[in-house]
Amino acid sequence: MAFIPHTAADIEEMLAAIGVASIEQLFEEIPPALRTRNLPAVPSALNEMQIGRLMMQRALADGQPLSFLGAGAYEHHIPAAVWAITTRGEFYSAYTPYQAEASQGTLQTIYEFQTMIASLTGMQAANASLYDGASAFAEAVLMAVRLNRKSESLRVLVPRTVHPHYRLAARSITANQEIRLEELDYARESGRTSREALERYAGEDIAALAIQQPNFFGVLEDVDALSTWAQSRSIPIIAIVNPVSLALLKPPGEWGGGADIVVGEGQPLGVPLSSGGPYFGFLATRMQHVRQMPGRVVGRTLDLAGRPGFTLTLQAREQHIRRGRATSNICTNQGLLVTAATIYMSLMGPQGLERVASASHERARELIAAITQVPGVRAAFTSPFFHEAVVRLDRPVAPLLAALAERDILGGLDLTGSYPELGNALLTCATETKTSADIERFASELRAVLSSAT
Repeated sequence: MAFIPHTAADIEEMLAAIGVASIEQLFEEIPPALRTRNLPAVPSALNEMQIGRLMMQRALADGQPLSFLGAGAYEHHIPAAVWAITTRGEFYSAYTPYQAEASQGTLQTIYEFQTMIASLTGMQAANASLYDGASAFAEAVLMAVRLNRKSESLRVLVPRTVHPHYRLAARSITANQEIRLEELDYARESGRTSREALERYAGEDIAALAIQQPNFFGVLEDVDALSTWAQSRSIPIIAIVNPVSLALLKPPGEWGGGADIVVGEGQPLGVPLSSGGPYFGFLATRMQHVRQMPGRVVGRTLDLAGRPGFTLTLQAREQHIRRGRATSNICTNQGLLVTAATIYMSLMGPQGLERVASASHERARELIAAITQVPGVRAAFTSPFFHEAVVRLDRPVAPLLAALAERDILGGLDLTGSYPELGNALLTCATETKTSADIERFASELRAVLSSAT
């Protein structure tokens, strides 16, 4: 988007129009004691050429390491058309579509996004996105408690196989509402949450059950068994999913009798890795629950002349309603990223998404097969997995990852802090962006690092 600064003549003309002699006069109402005259920690201004050079130097300092990191944020190929269209001025500078008559293009884009997410998840309605996957999960917990009015316990069962960041975010957001997130342990051999782990809660008052598929370890949970257990007790199910995996795996709407709420992180759908964000969360549900859904819903209708049109149908909280009656305090959407995801899904289509998911799975299988041939490395779990998996090492993970980083390889995520019971465990990932040569290089460098340390 072009940046066109005001000229000195522009500034003088604007000041003259409002009857002010200088820009400084606009701030006279601020007491002098509260005004900062200099900022010693802020460097001197740079011109456009100097800024460009500085930013290039800083980008080069990061390097371009070969990355096998996953754990909720994934490197996928993004067709050039996705961001060429997303960064057009019509999308790039547009904000929330308050006025339907002036925002038909933006509203239609959001409507198409909702339709695609509902189709992927096997649900009937989806909202216009949330901040990220973690906050979407927290909102789903709040929503599930509202849905289960028969429950008085405010107890939500959350397996330890759910992403640690999601659990932390949900606890932070729900704790002051006296909601209790009770963690379910997993089987050490399989890496799964077993139905047996749920049996100790049989007959107890439970408000909701969360299930992540694939789980944080990349392991595929027995979602039908877990869902059936909850549904037989009228316990709402919150599904946490990777949208790309849904091109291959059974959608949550078909787990047992179907999940009640589905959430996830939308970053794999055309959003590049960018130092932690911004990303966007999605949330889908059954039609009978739609009025308890946080965020916004765009609907399609016909005007008096029979022409199709789009408008905000439901809004959780806006300036024109009372906060106390809101279903949520989340009231905006990550519109730019949703636009990118909508374009990405449109370009890829069902077959393209399936090819991405299949290729990612094949690369991950190849990766785990290669690195577990290295002495001192073995698979942590026996269960099937999707595009990432856990391996155990015969020595501490952190020094090994540091040594790999010196060789321009990001080997994965050290699980020692979050899952100390697994010992020296590493979560590693491969998507369709990795080649057999990349995997061979990783295995070779891993072998060299382990050999040099013995």
